[in-house]
Amino acid sequence: MTVETETVEQYLASRRKLVDAVLDRELPPASTPPQSVHEAMRYAVLGAGKRVRPIIAIAAAEACGAEIEPLLQHFAALELIHTYSLVHDDLPALDNDDLRRGRKTTHVVFGEALGILTGDALLTEAFTWLATPIDGIDPARQLRALREVSVAVDSKGMIGGQVADLEAERAQEHGGDRAALMRQLEFIHENKTGKLLTASAVLGGILGGASGEQVETLREYGRATGLAFQIIDDLLDVEGSAATLGKTAGKDAAQGKLTYPALIGLERARAEAARLLGVAVGKADIIGGPVNYLGDLARYICERRS
Repeated sequence: MTVETETVEQYLASRRKLVDAVLDRELPPASTPPQSVHEAMRYAVLGAGKRVRPIIAIAAAEACGAEIEPLLQHFAALELIHTYSLVHDDLPALDNDDLRRGRKTTHVVFGEALGILTGDALLTEAFTWLATPIDGIDPARQLRALREVSVAVDSKGMIGGQVADLEAERAQEHGGDRAALMRQLEFIHENKTGKLLTASAVLGGILGGASGEQVETLREYGRATGLAFQIIDDLLDVEGSAATLGKTAGKDAAQGKLTYPALIGLERARAEAARLLGVAVGKADIIGGPVNYLGDLARYICERRS
């Protein structure tokens, strides 16, 4: 039977505190030579991020009955990967944005060259953390977990989704088959956002001792949650403001991005997010466990306003 002793807000706050402590402790101090890149790494990471990906990993491990303390550095590595993707996404050659997490983007503060290198450094640091041996966990299991994350962010995963997103700009304006555009949009969202969220749930399960069946259920949970997350992001870009989002609003439409609201409208996009939420909650219920906030996290993702 699932036992929950905190509200989802309390759960998010307490787990974020754990993740933030690890990030602050394990990132190289700003005084480490060369200071510029380490200052930039800490600036990029230690902002106002929600830490959704490491918290999903924590929730998956807890649902499988694991003690999370020995696993926290590995889960926090997910935030380094996510932040690297944001730092690079904001660069002039890509989205050319100057606002992220409620403050100036990394390349605006430190310069474009250092912005590129900061993203590179964060990605490399993440895999250093993921490769650190964990007492009591079979190295083969840990290697399997590390590979799940690696595949999620490679040229056929997150990077592939980012490339497809870049190539799809203005695609809708050129007309074309609507079904083909929808397939293209699903590919972008599944890879650019969904793969890392899915890997977060799977990482938590594998390191948390999940059975093979549980891992696959977590994978399905992650897929549904990841796609819902990006649809909500699309909706917020239309309906939100920079003050609430902490980043530039209306950017997707200005750049001619292929998004759910642009392709199928706001109401149908909301309905699809709601359908995916139902799938995610159903998969979370299958996992069960002594403490299971996976369903609550999926609801939070679909109900957030930033």
